[in-house]
Amino acid sequence: MPGGSVWVLVLALALPSTGQQHLEEARRIMSTTPVIDGHNDLPWQLLQKFNNQLRLPEANLTLLNDTHTNIPKLRQGHVGGQFWSVYVPCETQNKDAVRRTLEQMDVVQRMCDLYPETFSCVTDSSGGEAFRNGKVASLIGVEGGHSIDSSLGVLRTLYRLGARYMTLTHSCNTPWADNWLVDTNDEEPVHHGLSPFGKMVVEEMNRLGMIVDLAHVSVDTMKVVLNISKAPVIFSHSSAYSICQHRRNVPDDVLQLVASTGSLVMVNFYNAYVTCSDKATLSDVADHMDYVKKVAGAQAVGFGGDYDGVSGVPTGLEDVSKYPMLVAELLKRNWTEPEVRGALAENLLRVFSRVEEVKRSLQGTAPHETPIAFEELEGSCRTSYGYSNGAGTARPPPAALALPLALALLLAALS
Repeated sequence: MPGGSVWVLVLALALPSTGQQHLEEARRIMSTTPVIDGHNDLPWQLLQKFNNQLRLPEANLTLLNDTHTNIPKLRQGHVGGQFWSVYVPCETQNKDAVRRTLEQMDVVQRMCDLYPETFSCVTDSSGGEAFRNGKVASLIGVEGGHSIDSSLGVLRTLYRLGARYMTLTHSCNTPWADNWLVDTNDEEPVHHGLSPFGKMVVEEMNRLGMIVDLAHVSVDTMKVVLNISKAPVIFSHSSAYSICQHRRNVPDDVLQLVASTGSLVMVNFYNAYVTCSDKATLSDVADHMDYVKKVAGAQAVGFGGDYDGVSGVPTGLEDVSKYPMLVAELLKRNWTEPEVRGALAENLLRVFSRVEEVKRSLQGTAPHETPIAFEELEGSCRTSYGYSNGAGTARPPPAALALPLALALLLAALS
């Protein structure tokens, strides 16, 4: 009868929808396991917009509204930890990359100083205490090996200053590692992965306890690192190649290596890497997370939004406040609560803890001291101090000196 239909309608309106139930469940889970995201480029936006002047009124992170990231959005998104990228462009390579990287690290530190009620700068896996205290545990990720200018001394110094991962390349080769563009027609491979010096960089990162990040590198580089690293690695902001055939994404054979090494793929939200087009949806991102889970296991999935570093993000994931919507979608797809908590934070914390265990196991190992060969370096504004005294990998003497040197050695041998 008509009255019965009315009551059914009233009951339907009174009960929460399935979607609303999933969202409430997502927020419940995130209240105790907030997301730790692998990659956010807010520091780059602060450079571009304000030349790193954080005390300008318009740079106020509570009021900032033309970025993907601000303090109210972080709170709405249940963000408990963030690797802030200290990205500097490839054009700084062989120029002022080290200086600019230090300045971007300084910006992250000053964010923590200026907003102590929101950000807590941390340097180890126990930093999860910060988000249990309602703060964003703030870590530093160096985005591109050009930031160390082919110097193990600079690598060690960046670690001491707080950097806890380094992406081995950005979208350019370094003198010791190939980037993803060599897998396209845009660049030719130089090292077919890593040079001998590049392998030393990975060994030194293992010794230091610095996470190796393989976002942006070539497939050969991925495979070499996954086979030589003593610790698990991350892809801080990459997606699944089988879903979107973009060379920034991770192919299936590499996903299998990720699984066997206990490593992690933190899925990127950039439209071009999600659908290989300029449009994408939240559901498309969940497809990538499903795929990584299917091939490498739920323990290999993380969040690597790439917010404030990309020009287009999916509908439904417009800014950092939207993480609960993606978690609700995973729950809708029958992800279990432990799987969701793993992807949110626990998988990354497991990798980070394992990296620290490897560091402890290598405590008696001396740091690498052999510098890169001078002839492998690039750039005209470079001195050669240290290379001319016969130490390490000094360049051979000029041809004009070769004969006199040979004669002197012969006379010394005959005398």
